[in-house]
Amino acid sequence: MDQELEALKKALQAPRPHPDPSTPSGMRPPYEKPPRKARKKRPGRKQGHPGVRRPPPPENYQTQVHTLSDCPHCHHPLGESCSTRERFVEDIPEIKPTVTKHVIKIYYCCTCRKPVEAPVEEALPRNTLGNQLLIHTAYLHFHVGVPLRQIVTYLNSCLHFPVSPGGLALAWQRVAQILSPWYQSLEVLIRICSVLHIDETGWRVLGKAYWLWCFTSEKSRVAYYLISPSRASPVLKAVLGEFFHGVLVCDFFGAYNKISAFLKQRCLLHLLRDLIRTSVFHRTPEWRDFSKKLKRIIKDALRLSIQTLPPEVYAQRCALIEQRLQTLIDQSYQDGQCKRLVKRLKRHQQELFTFLKHPEVPADNNHAERTIRPAVNIRKTSYCNRSEKGAKTQAILMSIFRTLHLRQQDPIITIEKALRHYCKTGSLPTLFEKTEIQLPLAA
Repeated sequence: MDQELEALKKALQAPRPHPDPSTPSGMRPPYEKPPRKARKKRPGRKQGHPGVRRPPPPENYQTQVHTLSDCPHCHHPLGESCSTRERFVEDIPEIKPTVTKHVIKIYYCCTCRKPVEAPVEEALPRNTLGNQLLIHTAYLHFHVGVPLRQIVTYLNSCLHFPVSPGGLALAWQRVAQILSPWYQSLEVLIRICSVLHIDETGWRVLGKAYWLWCFTSEKSRVAYYLISPSRASPVLKAVLGEFFHGVLVCDFFGAYNKISAFLKQRCLLHLLRDLIRTSVFHRTPEWRDFSKKLKRIIKDALRLSIQTLPPEVYAQRCALIEQRLQTLIDQSYQDGQCKRLVKRLKRHQQELFTFLKHPEVPADNNHAERTIRPAVNIRKTSYCNRSEKGAKTQAILMSIFRTLHLRQQDPIITIEKALRHYCKTGSLPTLFEKTEIQLPLAA
């Protein structure tokens, strides 16, 4: 027994190997992670700046007068009040579900030779749940990230609205089917974007490994999600076609090498993160010299992109940066990590500094990572999807909600008007104006 305890003690005291830089942060134990950096500045506004509070309520508020007849401490009778003060309190009224009985008049049209009836705009055909409930709950689930069971619990307990998870999920699928023309228009729009960001992350459908693709454009203010069982290049070709006529901003994932584009910009922040992670466990002199030079080239390029210089000077400095990169690549290395990075740099040499020649192209893929982040939060709070139809509903509603959010439009009001228009006419209004469509750079 003592020998086992001694062996366990030595194993715990032995130095741990450095983690692989490709290991995700969520798969590493907390005690192996570096300590969190301290906050650089105090929270809140700086001293001397005016404070911020809620704006005053509108004029159409209710007024309540609070009086006392005796002292609340000694119960001595009180006379007239000596002064008053005002206090505004904002709250929501007690919410109770309303049930509306729609009496629909049916008429017979002699021209069409068939009976016709007046449309009901408050709910979808053959649906007992109103549009307001469907849109609000779908917004909470597909945009905010509240799990389905918690939404049902909130409806049953707080709003006194009895509904089952299955009934609500089927109603969402029907809303997604109606809004599918908008989803198709998003796919058409991303194909003609001048600058398109792409990113992907893991997903689950009935416990199986799927992938969530995110196509987004900061200039066009559009987000398109696609849930697919494949992470290979055929998914990209099915969405974008064989050739993309704009600038493709992405990371160094191999699937992006298979699709042709007018121009590509690889995320330089991914390259910097790779250098930093590798430097944690790999500290040979050759690697330190190589990583130092490469970091300096990348930071000089990023600094040059925000400087205001004459065109001749700017072009000379761009050529100098490309020449420095070429000199770094042409050298021979013995270190394995240096060879790995040199191989990547040679493959993507013409795709690293596209942002220097095109100011509208960013040097990083942060926009795609910020757009895919809400979906990652939804993945953490739920087990993704349990069917192919649920995955399709997830992709459609997430794309529409996120696009309306990027365009600073109220998703609830916009979709409610669209469903009213659908119940009245049987078709959806257009999501985009023709003037919003931008031609790619290749045109």
